[in-house]
Amino acid sequence: MNRDELWATVVGQPEAVSLLRDAASAPVHAYMFVGPPGTGRMEAARAFAGTLFAADADGPGGTGADRHRRLAAEGLHPDLVLIQPEGRALLVAETAAITREGSRSPVEAARKVIVVDRFETAEPEAAAGLLKTIEEPPASTVFVLLAEDVPEEHVTVASRCVRVDFPPLANEVVAQALVADGVDGELADVLAVAASGRLDRARLLAADPAFIGRRDAWRSVPDRLDGTGAAVAVVVAEIQEVIDGSQTPLASRHKVELEELDEREKALGTRGSGRRQLVERQRREVRRLRDDELRFGLATLSRRYLDWATTCGSSFGSAAGLEATERITVATSELTRNPNEPLLLHALFLDLPAIR
Repeated sequence: MNRDELWATVVGQPEAVSLLRDAASAPVHAYMFVGPPGTGRMEAARAFAGTLFAADADGPGGTGADRHRRLAAEGLHPDLVLIQPEGRALLVAETAAITREGSRSPVEAARKVIVVDRFETAEPEAAAGLLKTIEEPPASTVFVLLAEDVPEEHVTVASRCVRVDFPPLANEVVAQALVADGVDGELADVLAVAASGRLDRARLLAADPAFIGRRDAWRSVPDRLDGTGAAVAVVVAEIQEVIDGSQTPLASRHKVELEELDEREKALGTRGSGRRQLVERQRREVRRLRDDELRFGLATLSRRYLDWATTCGSSFGSAAGLEATERITVATSELTRNPNEPLLLHALFLDLPAIR
């Protein structure tokens, strides 16, 4: 994989790519990539790491440099370490592990790059514990913190990093990328809207023939409510089944990734193959997918009630529709607390009006 191919994995972020390509010639000790999920932050972190690894390989066009870039782009390089919170927040114990990892020497490259995902979730004590490590890392270690935003309690850590912003991708950019992947133009527009500008999710939905059915299942919820717990129980069970089924395309992709890794290990051996990192990444992706599906479904449901509020032609219906969207917003905010999904949906659906 050459330089241009590596950076082409970052879609729709020309300013960030230009900044990072220039920075790779003289990197500092820490960076913070700020923006919503699915806007290219992780791809940029991998591309940046691959550029750093390749810079010290056997010549600009050597196979060693190409290998460093390819493994980094795939998230499988032994000197690219991804730290992601196991739960909903980055804990003190996890930052201690980051500090230990940062003190270790690189395995293959001249540098080690540690990527800390979802840094905005770090507990105040965890962020404070990481501050000294960020300020005084070993010369061979570069930190990249990924965050959706910078909470007030994380400002000090952020001030020790070079900030790179990743604004939301326009729906047009996502749709164009899908069309380049071979997706029909009309479907690409629908997927871009459903993915809320997240290219990673849009691509996953593009491989999912059941996507339209899931969207319709969420939109039909108000039509099936009647104010009784029995009706709610049936709807919740069906929505849970729909969410479970959403994992099929991701499971298929994971199967292919493991098969490809098996082939590489047969040809090159298991040392530095990145199996542990791959398995851990796949586990995180499954957790994130379920959260994404809930957020997508609740957003779809909210749009249905908003449409009703603006078209029903009565002040009562308009008020009820707007109140329903507020309740859905509250339920969505509860997802950060790792709630019991069926209980959350059951309580919400009991509070929502039927649409007739």
